[in-house]
Amino acid sequence: MRTRRSTPLGFQPPAIGEEEVEAVAETLRSGWLTTGPRAALLEDRMAEYLEARHVLAVSSGTAAMHLALLALDVGPGDEVITSPITWPATGNVIEHTGATPVFCDVRDDDLNLDPALVPGLVTERTKAILPVHLAGQPCDLDPIHALGLPVVDDAAHALESRYRDRKLGGLSDATCFSLYATKNVAAGEGGLVATSRDDVAEAVRAMRLTRRGDGSRYDQTTWGFKANLSDVLAAIALVQLDKLDLHAQIRARQFALYDEGTAGLDGIEPLARDPRDTHALHLYVVRIDAERAGATRDDYQRALAEERIATSIHFLPVHRLTWFRERYPSQPALPVAERAGEQVLSLPLSPAHSDDDIADAIDALGRVHARFAP
Repeated sequence: MRTRRSTPLGFQPPAIGEEEVEAVAETLRSGWLTTGPRAALLEDRMAEYLEARHVLAVSSGTAAMHLALLALDVGPGDEVITSPITWPATGNVIEHTGATPVFCDVRDDDLNLDPALVPGLVTERTKAILPVHLAGQPCDLDPIHALGLPVVDDAAHALESRYRDRKLGGLSDATCFSLYATKNVAAGEGGLVATSRDDVAEAVRAMRLTRRGDGSRYDQTTWGFKANLSDVLAAIALVQLDKLDLHAQIRARQFALYDEGTAGLDGIEPLARDPRDTHALHLYVVRIDAERAGATRDDYQRALAEERIATSIHFLPVHRLTWFRERYPSQPALPVAERAGEQVLSLPLSPAHSDDDIADAIDALGRVHARFAP
């Protein structure tokens, strides 16, 4: 077994090279600091990649979901069914429209929205469903689409994912992606709305930047937001897109190392990956069963930090966070999500990491498990 690292191992550092640096420099020299030709090129290339008729580049994944919901006329008095195992932004954007989030429990194996439970939550106020493709595993979309309600996907983790051999971009009414610093295409900030609906694309296009027109002649045809993506960030994303296949190969190798390294650790199990789909390999999430593993997830996280291995939690259940808990005191218990929120731990994963880095994380996990396991 390897010895403890002498330097900290970051959780998910971006894989940035000189190509991104030069792309930013070229953009600065071009004079286009805000939305311009690079943002337009990113939209065109992403539309082709995601197999969608339209892609709109916006300022964040949060903005993408917010504008997509508004484009589908979600507003006050409406309800939107979503997953509690997600970043709070997924619930926040529903609140931003004036609608009410309705949290549905998740499946135990992959922690994605449980489609068998969704019909029981549909009411006359239900305006849309907002599933999450957790860690890169596509949610089971067919039964959700079969309900006939508008669907907006939170695909922040799932740029490369394929659902039953189809890219996610054109499957739902809108699919929202993130270009945040930790994502598989990391621009620092940014988001994308992919859709094959012309009306949704036009509505998002109108709302993401309030001014419409040229020079001193402009108009505003709908309420708007400052949600456009700058060319500086688009330039980084374009270089990252060129590296996507290479980075995917690195992450696949890291997943394989983790699969092998965790196989013999009782009480530590990775989330399920459906062989019918293409997983984006964005996060390597394990569940730690305290009884079998000998200690809680929090104990393991602290012990790994002492081993200089950074980890993260994806995710604490949104409906149990203070603001949502106090706002919706009658929220029913969601036992699968709540149990998962106490167990999930994400291990270091990034194309910036070497195989030796991942081996260090695995060995550290093995040492901690040997210390805790009964």
